Amino acid sequence: MDKELIMYSRSSGCPMMTLAKRVLDDYQVPYREIFIDHDKVARQRVEEWTGFLSVPTLVIANKGEIVPYEAPAYLPKGDTPRGVNRGAMITEPNIRELTEWLIQHQFITAPSEA
Repeated sequence: MDKELIMYSRSSGCPMMTLAKRVLDDYQVPYREIFIDHDKVARQRVEEWTGFLSVPTLVIANKGEIVPYEAPAYLPKGDTPRGVNRGAMITEPNIRELTEWLIQHQFITAPSEA
């Protein structure tokens, strides 16, 4: 795969980051983590993308890069980014939203129907 998963997060935990990490670990999806509380540019980037300092913000990037490989779908100013599939980006997803997004981007496969 020529794409990789980048997770923007904070060094202090939160329930949404714990959930995302659990899903990624359960499916053995490799990811790179960038801490917005240690990286001023990353902090500004997340705020520009989401309108908030929302973590986790997950992006699909070209290998070796840390920004989405395509511009994320438009999010009106002031709207919550929580759980919104923006193409190459999703922010604060629940388990179902994250799983569907990972399937969409071929990081995991859909469970077979029994």
